[in-house]
Amino acid sequence: MKVLVVDMTHGGGLIALEFLKSPEFDVYAYDLYKTLNHENKALLIRKGIKFVDNLNDLNALKNKDDFLVVAPVHCPVSFDSSNSLSKNQITHHEAVGFLMKDRIPVPVVEVTGVKGKTSVVHMLKEILKDLNPLILSSLGVEVIENGKKHLIKGNISITPASIIEAWELARDYENIGICIFETSLGGTGLADVGILTNIAEDYPIARGMKKASFAKTQIFKSKMVACDLESLNSIYPNLPEDMEFLEKVNIFEVKAFKRVKGDKKVKIDLNTNVRALNINFGLYKTVFDVAVENLKTIRGNMLNISFEVSTFAPAYHHLNNVLAAICASLMLEISIEQIKKGLRDFRFIDGRTSIREYKGSKIIEEINPGIDLVAIKKAVRMVKEMVQDLRSDNKLGVIFGGKYGVTCEEIDEEAVAAFFNTLDENISLTLTDELGANIKDMIKGKVEYHKDFNVAVEDAINNGCKIIILIYRSNFADINKR
Repeated sequence: MKVLVVDMTHGGGLIALEFLKSPEFDVYAYDLYKTLNHENKALLIRKGIKFVDNLNDLNALKNKDDFLVVAPVHCPVSFDSSNSLSKNQITHHEAVGFLMKDRIPVPVVEVTGVKGKTSVVHMLKEILKDLNPLILSSLGVEVIENGKKHLIKGNISITPASIIEAWELARDYENIGICIFETSLGGTGLADVGILTNIAEDYPIARGMKKASFAKTQIFKSKMVACDLESLNSIYPNLPEDMEFLEKVNIFEVKAFKRVKGDKKVKIDLNTNVRALNINFGLYKTVFDVAVENLKTIRGNMLNISFEVSTFAPAYHHLNNVLAAICASLMLEISIEQIKKGLRDFRFIDGRTSIREYKGSKIIEEINPGIDLVAIKKAVRMVKEMVQDLRSDNKLGVIFGGKYGVTCEEIDEEAVAAFFNTLDENISLTLTDELGANIKDMIKGKVEYHKDFNVAVEDAINNGCKIIILIYRSNFADINKR
């Protein structure tokens, strides 16, 4: 069978090579975005992959209906039967599921969503560390073996193809007991438990032809799913509510959510399985009760239980991530004590709401390539809630900036500037780097600008800011040279 793998930018080369291992496949590749350098293209050709350079070449191929087209879910070009190129098309996610389905003999957890994916993965890493997990996240590929952490590779993407790479990189570790994979834009179908953290922003993909929520529905191909209630109710109200679907989904929520149709509020019509109650937020430690009702496990059991948890979760959106990790762990039938211990051991991840003390000020860092308006609003609201008053001895400073091109989705500058224009006058705003430079003329009132964010931090401290939130759009590893 002929296989056409589309898009070499997002792991297509790795998927093509994996198909090539089977003699039943004749493998073609189409470098949709023309990002593959000459050296890597020549290597793939030497290995036996045939390249087509444009759609005219594709249409000229004989026996077109024999093609299996493998294209990313965000592909802006259609390859379905409507253009007679192929009657069979699957996503990169589905291809990885097909290629790896008989190769991973241990339970798999996949985590997707708009926000919180990396945090949930690293909470699960702490909870499941006694199982010698293999972990793939935006921070790298890691194995924990007998309590010792081994970073195998850093700076890896979370495209579905990276699951193939992670499994290959871990081949020398014989005692892996579970896999935890962070996956962008949906799941591969490999997961025993898939997690949808949230759809905090339903951003456009495929050059505006699709939405992120469309891609992330792929997580429901997992054997079982832990899903955020708000996402299920507001984004996916038309998912099937038959018994088969309901039997595979467990729902978590921090607080009750109500759908709105026009001006009419609609009561929740789905039962919540994991809920946070009696929440006592703290900057370094939050304590709350977990109420579990009719939660379904992978072994067909039903849980009804409550227990107290203490962990790092200074705001509601962090707590939502914690509930995702708890829900998935309960579905895997991990003991309550192990869940509580793992969450006690969890510390913030550098860049994902990390806190440091510097020159008498607390600096709360949100350094993340996925920073968008939703994340900015949540970060500022979180810090404002921490500051009970904004007296001169407790002055709050906001520093914003960062880079372009760190993710496929760019940021809405006008909306960000409009939000900053609503800040209280007694909050000090400083802009930095490329993003800061681009919006500084949109800001009303007094605003500082420094090209270097380190200088911006020093300036905020010198201006008397005792609590500073640094919201910076970048990969943390790129700026961690301070």
